[in-house]
Amino acid sequence: MPARPDHPDRIVLEGMQFYGYHGVNPEERALGQAYVVDLAVELDLRCAGESDLLEDTVSYPHLYRSVQSVVEGQPKNLLEATAHEIATIVLAEYPVEAVYVRVKKPRPPVRGSVIEHAAVEIYRSRK
Repeated sequence: MPARPDHPDRIVLEGMQFYGYHGVNPEERALGQAYVVDLAVELDLRCAGESDLLEDTVSYPHLYRSVQSVVEGQPKNLLEATAHEIATIVLAEYPVEAVYVRVKKPRPPVRGSVIEHAAVEIYRSRK
């Protein structure tokens, strides 16, 4: 039975933790902070399910390293730009139809506030 368009097959990596230097404020760039990233990629997993072979799917460690290269790499001002770069790299490097990215900044430095995290969620597809 083919994957339904409203429920496609997915590989999901949740709670990936990195340390980066993103942000608009100079102290964010100087001190850095933790980031948490959730990633889901959509692709047909029937072949991998039948063959049980790694070459018929996308490697979790490879996806992780792609996300890591962005979050621990060149600083960005915005979470939006960080999430966009992750999605762009994943679509360029892997045979996936779509990618969902959530980038969370725990306890963002907003004066006078208590915020568990700020997050950006994006979805990009080849279509």
